Amino acid sequence: MTYNLEWLIENYKKGKRSKFLFFWGHQKSKNGDLTPTCFSQWWSVSFKVDGVIYKTAEHWMMGQKALLFRDTEAYEKILIAGSPKEAKAIGRQVLNYQEDIWADKRFGIVVAGNLHKFSQHADLKDYLLSTKDKIIVEASPVDKIWGIGLSADSDKADNPLRWNGLNLLGFALMEVRDKLRSK
Repeated sequence: MTYNLEWLIENYKKGKRSKFLFFWGHQKSKNGDLTPTCFSQWWSVSFKVDGVIYKTAEHWMMGQKALLFRDTEAYEKILIAGSPKEAKAIGRQVLNYQEDIWADKRFGIVVAGNLHKFSQHADLKDYLLSTKDKIIVEASPVDKIWGIGLSADSDKADNPLRWNGLNLLGFALMEVRDKLRSK
């Protein structure tokens, strides 16, 4: 199934109310237990694809962005970037970038990267599957594309009609969850 804001709003208008699982940030818990922060693209866990190690899902996304626009120099820099923040900064400087192409491809790229991430780490996979049918929401007050442009404690967060963002990351994770269930 393809999840998106239009789908959620349509269900919401029909009176279908789902439980939301909000997350934001990428810090590990003090006791080592998994929390929803493991859904972040910046969560510190590496995975391997075709012999290439990606330090985080952000490294994957920015690396695939560089490859999409045939910027191999940026791709190589992203692979060795010391942090997801650095990988993101390099990704923002990709040569030959075209917004319309990126907007068309970004969701599939993030689904694929997170499928690798969650497939290669049983604890993360189990945690994602434990969310059952909850709507996964990146409650980032600063991200209106991958998140909802609101914090979880905003009075607007429980109503998708009032979100300021697309929540692409949350919906991508829900697709990954469906794919993992069907395996």
